Amino acid sequence: MVISHLKYNNNQWVFQDNETHQQGVADRCARFADSFGMSEWGRVLGLLHDVGKELPAFQQYIKRESGYEPNAVVNGPHQHAYVGGLIAKRLFPAQCLLLGNALMGHHRGLYDTDEMMAKLKEPIPSQITMPDLQANLTIPSPSGGFQKYDFHAVQRMLFSCLVDADYLDTEAFMQPEQTALRGSKSSLDQLLQMLENHLKSLKAASGETEVNRVRDDVQQQCRTKSDGQVGFYSLTVPTGGGKTLSSLLWALRHAVCHKQQRIIIAIPYTSIITQTAATLKGIFGEENVLEHHSEFNDESIDNDELKQTLKLASENWDYPIIVTTNVQLFESMFSNRTSKCRKLHNLAKSVIILDEVQTLPTTHLKPIVQSLDTFHRVFGCSVLFTTASQPILNGEIEGCNPLEKFDAIPHITEIVSPDSALHDKLRRVELTFDDSPHTYDEIAAEIAKHDRILCVVNTRRDAKELFDLLPDEGLTIHLSRMMYPVHVKRIIEQIKRALADPSQKVIRVVSTQLIEAGVDIDFPVVFRQEAGLDSVLQAAGRCNREGRLAGLGHAWVFSLQGSNQLPLGAIRQANDARRNLQPNQDWFAPEAMQAYFKQLYARTTNFDKPQIEQLLCNARPQFEQASHSFRLIDENTIPIIVTCDESAPLIKQLGYTGPSFGLMRHLRQYCVNVRKHDFDKLNQCGAVSRVCEDLDVFQLLPNFYKEKTGLCTDNEWLEETLII
Repeated sequence: MVISHLKYNNNQWVFQDNETHQQGVADRCARFADSFGMSEWGRVLGLLHDVGKELPAFQQYIKRESGYEPNAVVNGPHQHAYVGGLIAKRLFPAQCLLLGNALMGHHRGLYDTDEMMAKLKEPIPSQITMPDLQANLTIPSPSGGFQKYDFHAVQRMLFSCLVDADYLDTEAFMQPEQTALRGSKSSLDQLLQMLENHLKSLKAASGETEVNRVRDDVQQQCRTKSDGQVGFYSLTVPTGGGKTLSSLLWALRHAVCHKQQRIIIAIPYTSIITQTAATLKGIFGEENVLEHHSEFNDESIDNDELKQTLKLASENWDYPIIVTTNVQLFESMFSNRTSKCRKLHNLAKSVIILDEVQTLPTTHLKPIVQSLDTFHRVFGCSVLFTTASQPILNGEIEGCNPLEKFDAIPHITEIVSPDSALHDKLRRVELTFDDSPHTYDEIAAEIAKHDRILCVVNTRRDAKELFDLLPDEGLTIHLSRMMYPVHVKRIIEQIKRALADPSQKVIRVVSTQLIEAGVDIDFPVVFRQEAGLDSVLQAAGRCNREGRLAGLGHAWVFSLQGSNQLPLGAIRQANDARRNLQPNQDWFAPEAMQAYFKQLYARTTNFDKPQIEQLLCNARPQFEQASHSFRLIDENTIPIIVTCDESAPLIKQLGYTGPSFGLMRHLRQYCVNVRKHDFDKLNQCGAVSRVCEDLDVFQLLPNFYKEKTGLCTDNEWLEETLII
């Protein structure tokens, strides 16, 4: 017998033979690949992936490592994955690029093609029995034929099917109790009924207001247009128009209509993810909503079985509704790693909702749009773009020179009719632009004139400078990513409670952009430091959000002078695009946003900064290089764990036991990411220390963190601390 896996159970050794394992993987892999018409490819991958386990060296290795024969001698290399690739080249030479990379990389990740081709030149080991395997391997052509950017995605999807099938079959043998936790979930039909019941209850409990009439109208248009063909859609709804539940209503009805498998909601900000996930869990139950992002803390879940089920689901997204980040979604689409690619096949025949779609970085726009096009045409996905500030993603997108242009999505169907004029019906703010330069003192003095006000700025430094100048009266709050995530959430909840308390007269908040999108707060006055029009309108959405004022709320956009002006980069570029628009227009109208994005794109020098087209869209794709290159967040930052009452026992545990997936995810709740030069400054003055030897995890000493402003890196403060 060729051993594939073995375990010691109930005082005896139990074996899984290789033929059984390969057949189990083949069945699963074929089923996964069938969702995009390539089941026969999946079957071949499953039947070939572990043929290399026949090697005597591997058999000796697994017996020794498992403890079955602890003294077994391993004669020669025990690696086995490459053998499947060699056999695929012999049996299916025309398809060996697609088959070979998935087979050879199913443990370490997809190879760059040049490296893979070099490995395929090796001979098939003489100890291997050549399988008698025949298959008709064809790739179903999508409507309109293949594009050059489709094939690397096809390769990655086949890889995903094999990796997940291999993990699941291995788990079923080694840990059957864990497999049992992957039980059945509610169907999308059942979830749709839950949502409809929830919306009926909301309507019955709410009054007849203009805002509620608009929300009802948006929901009804989502119902009416949900049976449209699989494709691209947009839902452009101003802040307060109820787009979260309306978009989900459309998505569930559309998925049920077209027999699609799941709903994937990708969001740029963790603050919105947490809020959205909490809303959906309240409607559908925790067991039907997977919240997958770095700041999700499963320690808040009391049910141990459910906690483990959610952890397992995060590995492969086998859940009806997934709420995740743009980073998690798009970096997986361009990754070569097993852990990130494992989930990808579960995107096939799904509905992808991209919330706050205007935040997609222009530097990565071309590969992102092309990947969405592939997932639509080749893998049967529908995509819904939702925002109050819809960017231009269809037709030809042109940059600052003729070479920087590409064909984006041919057609996007807007769900809400332009005749609805939602920006007029939901107009609750008067927006004023003041482009004259101001000092920090002048802006702080203007803020102090208002009792309830939110001021949003672009940088952590600007937030702290203005906060320090405000009078210490009432509730004065600083909010930035210099605070760890748990602290940020606590402060936001404090703001919400204060706003709901009529006795709290003074509430002044100075915040970075982390509060301007998706956080349900309502101020009568909002100040916003100059930025792109999309960011300005997001901040304005925190003003008179519920329409409770007798008239319009006031949003004022200001500029800072001298060295405090906007630095070069994306924010300056976006602000220049905004300033080049015609003055005194209706800033809330969709036409203004379209004009803004044309200006923004015209200032873009590169829509493909990671060079994905060069790396992947050719006959010799470089998967590993592309995986390293595609990063939506490209910051040279270092996480530092803030020492506090809640994190101290976790830091202690890390020092004793070392890192684990669950522990590190929990500790992220107490981390602040700082740039390297700030880290070096803190390190030089002894403000940070390693949690344990040989581990690049650092903690901040307690006296280097302030409750009001978080981690402080300015020189004066550090010098004072050193004197103490």
